[in-house]
Amino acid sequence: MVVQYQGEQYGKKTNFTIRIIGNNLSKSSSNYQIDLLVGDKKLPTFTTSIHQSLSNCLKEIYLFRKHNGIKFEASSEKVGTPLVPYDQVLYNYNKYALFMA
Repeated sequence: MVVQYQGEQYGKKTNFTIRIIGNNLSKSSSNYQIDLLVGDKKLPTFTTSIHQSLSNCLKEIYLFRKHNGIKFEASSEKVGTPLVPYDQVLYNYNKYALFMA
């Protein structure tokens, strides 16, 4: 799943891309890998590369962006295709973590 936002970093307007890769290892658990790109450059944001929940991934992006002067415009959200409907529902449920105050 790919989600794009417009925003700014340290006052400079730019585009951001969040790539979410879900890996279903078993019927009872999933693991997620998530990348944050500024323009076409991947940022080294994570303490671990695989998380057990999408919520934890998004919280880590929130903390990274808070400490690196990154602001997303929520109204500019564009979801790329193809996507898994379950991932879309899960993302919509957990994306509040990106915009916490």
